Amino acid sequence: MGDIVQTLAYGSWPSPIDASLAAAHDGHPEYVGFVGDEAWWTEPRPKEAGRRTLVRRRADGSEESVLPAPWNVRSRVIEYGGQPWTGTMLDTGPLIVFVNFVDQRLYVYEPAAPDSEPRPLTPVSLVGGGLRWVDPQLHLERGEVWCVLEEFTGDGPTDVRRVVAAVPLDGSAEQDLGAVRELIDDRHQFVTGPRLSPDRRRAAWLAWDHPRMPWDGTELMLADVAADGTLHGARSAAGGTDESIAQVDWAADGSLLYSSDRTGWWNLYRDGRPLCRREEEFGGPLWKIGRRWFAPLADGLIAVVHGRGATALGILDPETGEVVDTAGPWTEFAPNLAANGSRVLGIAASPRSAYEVVELDAGTRQARVIGDAHDDPVNPAYYPEPQIRTFTGPAGREIHAHIYPPHHPACVAPGDELPPYVVWAHGGPTDRAPLVLDLQIAYFTSRGIGVAEVNYGGSTGHGRAYRNRLREQWGVVDVEDCAAVALALADEGTADRDRLAIRGGSAGGWTAAASLTSTDVYACGTILYPILDLAGWSAEGTHDFESQYLETLVGPFADVPGRYAERSPTEHADRITAPFLLLQGLDDVVCPPAQCERFLARMEAEGRRVPHAYIAFEGEGHGFRRADTMVRVLESELSLYAQVLGLNPAGIPTLELTK
Repeated sequence: MGDIVQTLAYGSWPSPIDASLAAAHDGHPEYVGFVGDEAWWTEPRPKEAGRRTLVRRRADGSEESVLPAPWNVRSRVIEYGGQPWTGTMLDTGPLIVFVNFVDQRLYVYEPAAPDSEPRPLTPVSLVGGGLRWVDPQLHLERGEVWCVLEEFTGDGPTDVRRVVAAVPLDGSAEQDLGAVRELIDDRHQFVTGPRLSPDRRRAAWLAWDHPRMPWDGTELMLADVAADGTLHGARSAAGGTDESIAQVDWAADGSLLYSSDRTGWWNLYRDGRPLCRREEEFGGPLWKIGRRWFAPLADGLIAVVHGRGATALGILDPETGEVVDTAGPWTEFAPNLAANGSRVLGIAASPRSAYEVVELDAGTRQARVIGDAHDDPVNPAYYPEPQIRTFTGPAGREIHAHIYPPHHPACVAPGDELPPYVVWAHGGPTDRAPLVLDLQIAYFTSRGIGVAEVNYGGSTGHGRAYRNRLREQWGVVDVEDCAAVALALADEGTADRDRLAIRGGSAGGWTAAASLTSTDVYACGTILYPILDLAGWSAEGTHDFESQYLETLVGPFADVPGRYAERSPTEHADRITAPFLLLQGLDDVVCPPAQCERFLARMEAEGRRVPHAYIAFEGEGHGFRRADTMVRVLESELSLYAQVLGLNPAGIPTLELTK
């Protein structure tokens, strides 16, 4: 590289981080677990149509992909899925039960057995979305795997029931669902998988109902386990309509542990008593069934993922309430812990490293990377150097954000030029943007384009009051907060006021589109698999899990129908003046293509002649997973910014904008 520094305009800096490189590193390991003493986890394969494989780390440190293509270890329960596999070690080797994405059947697999192939345990149903399974737990003494069953009873997206069920391991249910034991009735619309107490006499799980989302209010359910394996006396032991319990599990001594936000923060409790009261989160939004923010250890200590705005991995002493955090370079731990004796598995990242599998020895407090180790694909000098910022928004409210200025080891811009910036609005919206290395962000910053990730009001990580700011204010608070950050960057001389853009996917796509139709802050925007028509999305346009989400985000439709129209970008297509790029997966059942099609049709009907491009991808659902898709997405997005913001990146295909 040498010491020569070039002076080049923002957006024209040459970068080794091309779209193919960023796409190849999209996704991260997930769903760690122990099989005997071995560590296992799922891992993405973007170049293999985005499938997820199961990886095994043997005692000698060697790794292998247990399930070759086309096996895809991923559940579709509530569409976002959750824990898709479980396993144990037999005398003959590992026994694994997993969900295969294509048919959503449960399979059992013994990789050490001669000529072994995965064998289906559950049947296929042709009704609606079929039969789906998640959060499996093996109970070999009964010859069963206990899990959540999601069964479609009709062709509509909300014609669905969920129960806790026991599937026999002998294969008797392969063709006949009648061989599956339903352990509870379907009085609740949503449930997590049951956790058995150490003495096998009690089971605990979480449940909630529409219109609540799990971060609004959940119930901790308890039941007695009879000798024949049936559950009796199901009762609510904690939680309610205004208390969110994110996770439940049993300690080795039989006490019940759970994470509740009854104080305004998800804190940890044992048999109803707080263990460590802090204005920090020891839990989070249950977007996927089986997320784990804590893991009880054999000696009574508890491994915890906790923090405020970011997360650390620590060991909590329930007797003293003291938490000792893990030393290491990581600043973010995913809500995915597993424990075996004093060993803890987690998934961790930092602004300089992507997510990797980490093992912590709770006795020595020493942690090390054991899987999917981060390996710099380019010189890390090209990585962005993020800033953690807090801005002031309307009414003096705080807005949390991560600012990624343009960064290049051998390029600077002319002294009189201010950089373009793209505001990134995260999805959810009840979620947050973690502060971790993301090569998609680096793709832009290394070319001289700044990125501002805004954890707008409604985001998690800052307590219940912060996320409740979005109640009935979606399309207002999120839009205002993103605009406040963008304009603050311009006012302080960090960003060029005339070269601001916005982008987001899913709920972030909504925020991006709503921003373009209700403000004049942005010169252009990128909208990925969005919500654009509130009434249509709520009435017939999405899946069951989020079908009543708008009751809290916008308000009950029966009471405020005008608000749904007032805030929907589709209803105000005539207001859009900024060029935009619209990207959509054709297999998306969360935000179906009809949302985009109605928006574009309304623009045409209104005679709007705004430069734009619409790209729909076959084989993609909600969130893009294929490497070739990601390449086209990134290059198209950069081309949009180049054309609208007056940039000159090299080697990027020109996106054709139509009017």
